[in-house]
Amino acid sequence: MFHHTRHVSVDAFTAELEDYMCWYNHIRIQLRLDGLSPIEYRNRALAASKTI
Repeated sequence: MFHHTRHVSVDAFTAELEDYMCWYNHIRIQLRLDGLSPIEYRNRALAASKTI
């Protein structure tokens, strides 16, 4: 994603990297995680462990 892009500043690169990390952790759906994003899956697992 980033290796073919020339950024005009470090701030522009940082902003794009933060957007990508947000997408990767919060929005990206994984079939092996029951169709949840990584954060949703972790939150569900934590909630289940607190009820034990």
